[in-house]
Amino acid sequence: MRSDLPPAPPFGAALPLAASPETLRFLALRRSVSAVALVGPGPDAGQLSDLLRLATRVPDHGKLAPWRFIVLDGADKVAFAGGLEGLARDRNDPLLAGKLAKLKAPPLAVAVISSPKPGAIPEWEQLLSAGAVCTSLVTAALAMGFGANWITDWYSYDSEATAILGLGSAERVAGFVMIGTPKEPPQERERPVLDPLVTRWSR
Repeated sequence: MRSDLPPAPPFGAALPLAASPETLRFLALRRSVSAVALVGPGPDAGQLSDLLRLATRVPDHGKLAPWRFIVLDGADKVAFAGGLEGLARDRNDPLLAGKLAKLKAPPLAVAVISSPKPGAIPEWEQLLSAGAVCTSLVTAALAMGFGANWITDWYSYDSEATAILGLGSAERVAGFVMIGTPKEPPQERERPVLDPLVTRWSR
């Protein structure tokens, strides 16, 4: 089932800007859901396609698309988690195995992979673009009515784990975005106080 989204506009189409109070209200109340609190159902194939399309509408200096997606669900996600459990057993580290609950619980995980391209655009900007993809994917999933959480954890940084995932030598995991249905509504968490974080530059 597809969500009720407009089709992707053609290249060069005028996209008039308009105030969107509904979007502002959504952002004011936006809250990630703990990954271990996510259960089925997750997005169907059409909804996932829409979510990924929305996630790519991010700042991307040079139009490089310096990222890609690896979708993990069903038996394949179980097999990936099993491979990580094998690594934890080989290292005799139960803490590593315990942290896999965030991966196992949700029905869907999308690994956002940072794949910087050589050239004039600084790698830092390309990494930031991959982070923006993670943020947009979480936001889109929440706006679609699912729960979502952006995590990394040890298997994002472990070379043997990323080899199981199939990453190239120059690639890194920007994040695993876990998506599913919340068992219960999330509670608001403490938010930062803005005053110490904001300064105004002057001559």
